[in-house]
Amino acid sequence: MELNKIITGNCINVMGKKIDPNSINLIFADPPYNLSGSNMDLKNNTTGGAYYKVNEKWDTFDYEKYVKFTDQWIQKCFDILVDNGSLYISCTQHSIGEILVSAKKLGFKLNNILTWYKVNAMPNITKRTYTHSTEFVCWFVKGKNWVFNYDIVKSLNPNKTKSGDLKQMRDFFDFIELPIVQGKERIKNENGRAAHPTQKPEKLLELIIQASSNEKDIILDPFFGTGTTGYVAQKLNRKWLGIENNKSYIKIAKERIKNLPKTLL
Repeated sequence: MELNKIITGNCINVMGKKIDPNSINLIFADPPYNLSGSNMDLKNNTTGGAYYKVNEKWDTFDYEKYVKFTDQWIQKCFDILVDNGSLYISCTQHSIGEILVSAKKLGFKLNNILTWYKVNAMPNITKRTYTHSTEFVCWFVKGKNWVFNYDIVKSLNPNKTKSGDLKQMRDFFDFIELPIVQGKERIKNENGRAAHPTQKPEKLLELIIQASSNEKDIILDPFFGTGTTGYVAQKLNRKWLGIENNKSYIKIAKERIKNLPKTLL
């Protein structure tokens, strides 16, 4: 199994045919949220560039197909993880129910639901709901004796005790700005718009990878997008694999990763 590469294709097929069973230490997945179908344009918003509601073909399912798709890709994740491996799944309130039911039904244990407060959340235009300002990452484990580097996680916590000592990391993050990755980290197309509508910040992946894997472990991202998982994994001296079927995203990811030190190749 060749590592540190992007595999083109559908993640269900690739995980079933090209990834060895019981070979992956950690999976981070940012699957479709199934929120597309309408477009919201805030042309005067300059925070991170103009905001466009996710409206992509790859994010559009009818409900029954979305549930089936969720069951299928999570099952493949279970099959390829080592017996003490971890699966982190990014989601919102719109999809967390299906993810929780599917993962637990397929044999995963839920350890935590990480919640982050989006300090730069988009304004509530409809004025018909509370402003959405949180997203989630569900942390599942396969089997027992999972990796959790408690002391490293503690050192990554920017919040300290009153005396200035390191403080245990809680499952509520108020220091990661999502979903809008800003500044130099935001990858944009030539037209100035975000290259990927749900690009995740490197800080989030740094935390997850250091918490639930060790150096030289294998990290997989089945929805690789613009390559944040591989980029961070390689910086942290981990091996990685990405699966993506969008050629424009693959091109961006390859360009992003190619100049990193290749210490594990």
